[in-house]
Amino acid sequence: MTYTENVRLALQSIKTNRLRTMLTALIIAIGLSALVGILTTLDAVKKSMTEAFSSMGANSFTIRNRGTGIRVGNPGERPKPFESIRYEDAVEFKNRLNTPATVAVSVRASGGATVKLGNIKTNPNINVMGIDENGLAAQGLDLQSGRNFSPMEISTGGDVCIIGSEISKTLFNNGSALDKVINVGNNRFKVIGVLASKGSSMGFSGDRAVYVPLLKAKQINSSTDPSYTITVMVTNNDQLENIIGESTAEFRNIRKLKVSEPNNFEITKSDAVAQTLFENLAFVAIGGVAIGVITLIGASIGLMNIMLVSVTERTREIGVRKAIGANPSVIRKQFLIEAVVICLMGGALGILLGILLGNAISMMMGGAFIIPWLFIIGGFALCVLVGVVSGYYPAKKASKLDPVEALRYE
Repeated sequence: MTYTENVRLALQSIKTNRLRTMLTALIIAIGLSALVGILTTLDAVKKSMTEAFSSMGANSFTIRNRGTGIRVGNPGERPKPFESIRYEDAVEFKNRLNTPATVAVSVRASGGATVKLGNIKTNPNINVMGIDENGLAAQGLDLQSGRNFSPMEISTGGDVCIIGSEISKTLFNNGSALDKVINVGNNRFKVIGVLASKGSSMGFSGDRAVYVPLLKAKQINSSTDPSYTITVMVTNNDQLENIIGESTAEFRNIRKLKVSEPNNFEITKSDAVAQTLFENLAFVAIGGVAIGVITLIGASIGLMNIMLVSVTERTREIGVRKAIGANPSVIRKQFLIEAVVICLMGGALGILLGILLGNAISMMMGGAFIIPWLFIIGGFALCVLVGVVSGYYPAKKASKLDPVEALRYE
């Protein structure tokens, strides 16, 4: 008997027992959707992070008063925070670093401000960031209209600002925001620039941020002890390590550290942050795969049980087929193919649900919609494997039934 005939018989049996088939396929679908959903989410998050870090460039590093805080395992272990980097220290470092590099200094002045224009206002979730003339380039931000801060505005802390595209849309309804005066918290600023839309990355959205001169941010900062972030951008990657060494020595002098004392600040390369995140995602992926595999094992046990019930219910049918010449191999193939077809039906549904679930989470985090072809192909291959493993014992049992006893069944 050909495989086409076996598939036809399998489909006929499936149509006869629709409820049982639907429940079995649903078990497989749930198991596979969990697996594909987790892996799709991780793939989308990784792609989003890659785009976020690529905008900063690999040839840059930051100086902070603490590490990135990215850890796997050891719950409760957090990076040790050092003494805050003061405004004066950051500016002094920028003026003293004599290398072929561009230095940018930034600070978060507020994390929950409300921006108003007359009676129109935004939600109280606007980040107010203080930057210098190099701040936009350091964060990979582009101007849609207007201009950057002038040296005079940076040095005097002028009442000017650059706003994100979402704020511009909310307050000005796609009209021109330039030279308009807005209220940011309790402060008034004139808009001199609007940023191009960029979306959100790692929970921060430049579209919902207001950028003000660094000195102005120092004056209005809501924190009593803010720590400033220094970003150093290098034009040539070959010089990166040398400039990191010079920056370390220079900042140690500014912090007045003795030779025997360790650094009380953290230097992190932009690509090192990305690599750390990717390494951590690998652990999450292993956990996700383990959860999905456990779910699929449960699904395969359920499928095997239902196939055994099917063999018992169809004992007389098996006896008739053997009586008219079907050998054990044909019977075994029929039940194996039936198990595989049920798995593929559930697998198709599970893969679709997994992709939709994974991408929904990704888009909520600001990522893009992706179609994970590798997971789709792997998912169907896994379905065939689960079908063969789950259907083998019931198929073998069916093939070994005695035709005379089978005909006498019921």
